[in-house]
Amino acid sequence: MAELGSAGAAAPRGDGRLGLPVLSSAGPRDRAEEANPGLLQEDDDSHSDYGSRDKPGTALGRAVPDGNVLFPDIFHTDHLLFYERFKAYQDYILADCKASEVKEFTTEYLEKALEPSGWQAVWRTNVFEVLVEVVDVEYSALKAIVQLSEPFLCESRVSTFTLECVQELLELKERQVPLQELWVVYDDSGEFDQTALAVEHVRFFYQCIWRTWDEEEEDDFDYFVRCVEPRLRLHYDILERRVPSGLVADYQNLLSKCEQVYRKFLNVRNSIPSSDVDSEAENVSMVEGLKLYDEIEHLKQKLKIIENPLLRYVFGYQKYSGLQAKGLRPTGTKIIHIVSSTMTASLLQSLMRDKLCPESCGEELEIQFHNDPLAAVNACYEGDTVIICPGHYVVDGVFYIADSVELEGYGLLDDIVIEKQGKGDNFVDCTGANIRISGLKLVQHDAVEGILNVHHGKTTLENCVLQCETTGVTVRTSAELLMKNSDLYGAKNFLDEHYDVPKITMVNNVIHNNEGYGVVLVRSTVPSDVKDAPAETTKGSSQPRDGTAQHSGTEGLDLWEQAEVSKQTEGNYEIASEIGATSAKKSQMHKKRLSELGITEAGDDLMSQEVFVSIVGNQFKRNGKGSFGTFLF
Repeated sequence: MAELGSAGAAAPRGDGRLGLPVLSSAGPRDRAEEANPGLLQEDDDSHSDYGSRDKPGTALGRAVPDGNVLFPDIFHTDHLLFYERFKAYQDYILADCKASEVKEFTTEYLEKALEPSGWQAVWRTNVFEVLVEVVDVEYSALKAIVQLSEPFLCESRVSTFTLECVQELLELKERQVPLQELWVVYDDSGEFDQTALAVEHVRFFYQCIWRTWDEEEEDDFDYFVRCVEPRLRLHYDILERRVPSGLVADYQNLLSKCEQVYRKFLNVRNSIPSSDVDSEAENVSMVEGLKLYDEIEHLKQKLKIIENPLLRYVFGYQKYSGLQAKGLRPTGTKIIHIVSSTMTASLLQSLMRDKLCPESCGEELEIQFHNDPLAAVNACYEGDTVIICPGHYVVDGVFYIADSVELEGYGLLDDIVIEKQGKGDNFVDCTGANIRISGLKLVQHDAVEGILNVHHGKTTLENCVLQCETTGVTVRTSAELLMKNSDLYGAKNFLDEHYDVPKITMVNNVIHNNEGYGVVLVRSTVPSDVKDAPAETTKGSSQPRDGTAQHSGTEGLDLWEQAEVSKQTEGNYEIASEIGATSAKKSQMHKKRLSELGITEAGDDLMSQEVFVSIVGNQFKRNGKGSFGTFLF
């Protein structure tokens, strides 16, 4: 099985289907065999991940426990790759189970993979670590029955925690310890490899994947596809620093808040008496329970958006507290900032002739010199101008442009390059009322977020080259983008997102060699702030050009459609015709598809919302899925 791509589509299942739910009334073992034939055949372990016991030696590494006590080495299992965990949960543990069947499927997996006794482990809690020996396993409870190993080895953060304390604690627990708290002691024979992996899979699942409210989910979907896969992807995206730090913090805060609200909800629900007699107290509890339930659903929706690899960048991260406009200088002056790695007499003379001549400006100019474009932008106030001279500038930071300023390249376009160093959270963020960027080449590698984000106000991009590797350009809320004579390539998507209506003008641009669509308009079918708005502002949005498509976020997010029409078309009339034809052709198809995030069907009139003010003379070439598309959620 090949490792999945980053677009969020489900990987091929063991039975050849692309992650689609397998509706079956068979038990966990039968359905696991259906998903991966031969997996649980006890007479032929050579084709199973469990069948390594006839092979000499272990295939796993070892790790030395931290601390001052000389514990024996343990199996090194917490470094597993995404694909290894993906395969284990999909093919060996969960198969096509529903949320209510997770524990049952996990129990059956452990019965097959976990040795019932004869192995040692380090029992770890927040207070102590102690070496124990497993004498039996309560599979259905996900617990091991243990006894203290000899000699007694214990390390505690509390000096008074003695052997007697550990023995007393074990008696209170009836010697049952959660498997999640056990780290299997290393054995080079290979006999306990699958035991160590099974314990790791259980620990990781309940620490990183399972949510206490999952039991409340409906049983009409494949739990792996709906919950496990997106959460597993997010976990590894975070490990690989592909998620903005602010979004990671948001996600953790949402998780904590949802846990708190869910506990309150359970307490309220459990306090409601089961009798048929109505009472005022019961009615109050019912109302409070409904409010908490609605809050939980709202928080869960936010979590699912962040877990979705496409939507997380468009809708999940909307904190722009760092974008505070400075306004005019207290002195009222406006400054021209000159950026050059080295300043020569000839360059200065050219600047004086072309840009800094007092006669052409009509007033005395104040000039500041910089060797870093980021420092120049950070020094700007309302009305300032930044002139960037030829050079290759490598920056490690974000351009936050919150005032109406102008960034202008001076020289040949290919000679004025600003390259983003490191992954970072984003590259250029614009919230100013009237920002102009011209004559620059912006280069972004291995990025987390888009190369240009227009949050508020109007941004004009003219005679620029944008070379990127992620979402390209994002236009949010009621912002406005005017893009003229520019070249965008390398993006996975060009995303124009809106809740209110953005205004986008594209004139004489080249949009080419992008992995997905050249331009994607992402929008909610029923945004909360426009549900009751007049019809002319709540209908579908315009999507022009040769590869027109609608997108509906569905199971796996791989149901993207594409229309095959001419490679180049000019003007809004042709665009409108293509969109209308494509929409009519696909409307019935989309009505049948389930939404992963509660997505409903969009309206058919995609041109009624005038998002694109003007689209003239653009060229769209070699874009993976076509030129324009709409993602509806």
